[in-house]
Amino acid sequence: MKQYIPRLLEATIEEKLDAKGCIVIEGPKWSGKSTTAKRFAKTVVELQKKKVLKDYQMFVDMDDENLFAGERPIMFDEWQKIPELWDYIRAEVDDTGARGQFILTGSAKPIEDKERHSGVGRIAKIKMRTMSLWESRDSTGSVSLAELFEGVNKISGRNEHTLNRLAFLVCRGGWPDIMYDKEKAALQASFDYLDVLLNEDITKVDNIVRDPKRAKTILKAYARNISTPARMTTIHGDVEPNDAVLDPKTLDSYITAFEKLFVIDEIEAWSPSLRSRTVIRTTNIRQLADPSIVTAVLEISPSDLISDIRTFGLIFETMAIRDLRTYAECLGGKVYQYHDANGLEADAIIHLNNGKWGAAEIKLGGDDNIEEAAKNLLKLKEKVNTDKMKEPAFLMIVTGTQNAYKRPDGVFVVPIGCLKN
Repeated sequence: MKQYIPRLLEATIEEKLDAKGCIVIEGPKWSGKSTTAKRFAKTVVELQKKKVLKDYQMFVDMDDENLFAGERPIMFDEWQKIPELWDYIRAEVDDTGARGQFILTGSAKPIEDKERHSGVGRIAKIKMRTMSLWESRDSTGSVSLAELFEGVNKISGRNEHTLNRLAFLVCRGGWPDIMYDKEKAALQASFDYLDVLLNEDITKVDNIVRDPKRAKTILKAYARNISTPARMTTIHGDVEPNDAVLDPKTLDSYITAFEKLFVIDEIEAWSPSLRSRTVIRTTNIRQLADPSIVTAVLEISPSDLISDIRTFGLIFETMAIRDLRTYAECLGGKVYQYHDANGLEADAIIHLNNGKWGAAEIKLGGDDNIEEAAKNLLKLKEKVNTDKMKEPAFLMIVTGTQNAYKRPDGVFVVPIGCLKN
């Protein structure tokens, strides 16, 4: 039996169970939702098992008291297979008023039902991502995002990752179950994930039959535009040479299915108060849930990344964004992106619920790239109207190859292999 690796989300789960009657842990398949949730549950109902699913569907249909039999918290794994559970649980939480009664886990959003209650006030949603480098023990954690927000003035940390190691980490991804596997086996995990995604999940998610070959072609076109604000017409154009009869509505259907499966995880635009009337671009940055999904669908190996540094940089950004999101969400924050009409951009704006924010650029390496990124961040700082919002708590360049230090201009340089929440 493989050793369990603790997850940063555990503290959030505990906190939400103390505050709400039910929590929902959702995220990509194989990201570790069920394994972590079982550590908090006293009764586990595994709806992915056919007999269990059949029995509990009958309990729901007959309004049978056995539906909630067992010591609480009761965990319903892959709860979306019986969407009616949601309203039954909401009603039970209302009736008892007790906290920490139910845990729902799901690797897909349930089929939409306009009559389903929102669950506001009773049910809290939590997003689980694939493992960050700090969780997988591939980061020293010498630089803390929380401490940057608290105003730490000095940082240090030695980068222990070569380009070859970073290329491996990108292609391996953050799948918890393979962290103790040998390199060859670990690299196979994303291809196994992709196979199940394209041949099974893409249809099961909403019971609409979809062609696995077309699904792969579309996901590949999306992956070729990773870490960019490419419009859907651009992605459609990338698909067309291989699928000339693809209707835009069909493309939308496949993209929506990937979103429901938590595969597509785009970054929304940040809208700060600015000193000038600069137009802010609102197009989302295209991102997938894990960098290894990108490399698997594009059939890219670690050695391929080394020979194509530009592509490496774009997919490295996917890994860095995954980690920043994981760390920010632990602090009660969210990651956005900034891009204005003058071409000024920031790859990540980490914004906390208390109004504090920091800006980050993501660069694989290179002194020239670091210099350009620092200039961009300082320009953004000058643009923000600090009469209406707080000054940035920090400006940071997340990199792959530098050691951690603070530049004379105040910008922090932090290797991804030194960062933690």
